[in-house]
Amino acid sequence: MTAPVDISRFSGLRAQAETLDGEDSLRHLRDEFIIPTKAEVKRKTLAAGDRSNDAHVDETTPCTYLCGNSLGVQPKRTAARIQQYLATWATQGVQGHFKPLEDSPLPAWLHADDRAAKMMAPIVGAEETEVAVMQTLTVNLHLLMSAFYRPDPNGRHKIILESKAFPSDHYAVLSQIRHHGLSPETSMVTIESPFAEDPIISTYDIQALISKHAADTALILLPGIQYYTGQLLDIPTITAYARRHGIFIIWDLAHAVGNVPLSLHNWDVDAAAWCTYKYLNGGPGCIGGAFVHSRNSVIAPATTEDESEQEYGNRFSGWWGNDKVTRFRMEPKFRPAKGAAGFQISNPSVLDITSLCASLEIFELAGGMLPLRERSKRLTAFLEKCISSMSDEAKKLFRTITPPDPEQRGAQLSLLLEDGLLDATMHGLEEHGVIIDERKPNVIRVAPAPLYNNFQDCVSFVEAFESALLASQKAK
Repeated sequence: MTAPVDISRFSGLRAQAETLDGEDSLRHLRDEFIIPTKAEVKRKTLAAGDRSNDAHVDETTPCTYLCGNSLGVQPKRTAARIQQYLATWATQGVQGHFKPLEDSPLPAWLHADDRAAKMMAPIVGAEETEVAVMQTLTVNLHLLMSAFYRPDPNGRHKIILESKAFPSDHYAVLSQIRHHGLSPETSMVTIESPFAEDPIISTYDIQALISKHAADTALILLPGIQYYTGQLLDIPTITAYARRHGIFIIWDLAHAVGNVPLSLHNWDVDAAAWCTYKYLNGGPGCIGGAFVHSRNSVIAPATTEDESEQEYGNRFSGWWGNDKVTRFRMEPKFRPAKGAAGFQISNPSVLDITSLCASLEIFELAGGMLPLRERSKRLTAFLEKCISSMSDEAKKLFRTITPPDPEQRGAQLSLLLEDGLLDATMHGLEEHGVIIDERKPNVIRVAPAPLYNNFQDCVSFVEAFESALLASQKAK
């Protein structure tokens, strides 16, 4: 369902977008990705034979994909790297664990996670040994909390998190508290936005709550970027404040990694975890990542053969976290690998890592996060400009809840629609070949990813959005 829109109102923006795209020094990166076509996103089959929805759709016209905050599109090189992995498995069998092949860019499987950590470290601003590519996001949060949340019912036992945290983070905190025999009613503290209509949390609000509960707080879990509003929190300032109060802080960087530059080591962050299927384009459900600051993974030199595993803290331990030098001796004694790698449990999925590293190669081609961040700021600012150019009739039906300051947001803009418009608006956008995502009851999230979106995408979105929005209002 769509309504007629005076496209001529956007013609000036379209011309400006063409100029901006032509001047963009990183525009070639889009060619590294497979952008689904409008025909493909409407199709109900994998094969191209289904034309039941619209026989007139151009099979070659890319859709407007602004959903990298949920799932990044597929890099073209992913298929090639996975085929190389499959060929190694087919021709080498178990030898693939240890035997590098001269004509393959892939490492032996034993070292696949090391290569991934090396490629990931500059994206999160960490030393290579502080990063592990392992497990998945919520599992990694649990592993970090199992190691560093050590509640004392008579002292520090509380966990601070935001009231509108991503549900999985909330579930993890609840279960950790209960696992230790404590009650969420007394051991969980939530940060509330002081504004009923705009769920933005200021650094002052967070610091005030930390101060209030500092004496009995053991751990803080916060998002680098809030998934619902797109707000970028002041990670270094909040981290420093928590550490001054002796509180261990973990950051969920699901929406920040690959989106904004991070300097986890220099910011003195205690620990962090993230997924790799959003801005990192690893693929749905791909392997996660974890950061543990070097000061939190110090291992004392072995003094005796009988030294206790308790010297390594409360971490859960498993075979792949064991020191690689002794891992294949199959001894019952556990000695963790150096750094974050010592927090691994099982051997990682090499298929996942191969897919992830294919995308990380493109981050290297881009020159890292700094040039991508500058491009991202320009894209999101242009998207904001396009939105402001919509008709007054359309603009009264929604408002932006993401902070307007570019330093307080990443790529994403979150738009809060009037009640009752979400479902029909999303349907109208899909009819136009525009892919974004929604958060019930009334929010749509629009995220121009700096690796593959362009300025034309921003114009295409507002043209479709205005049409879908007005049609939804008319149908109410």
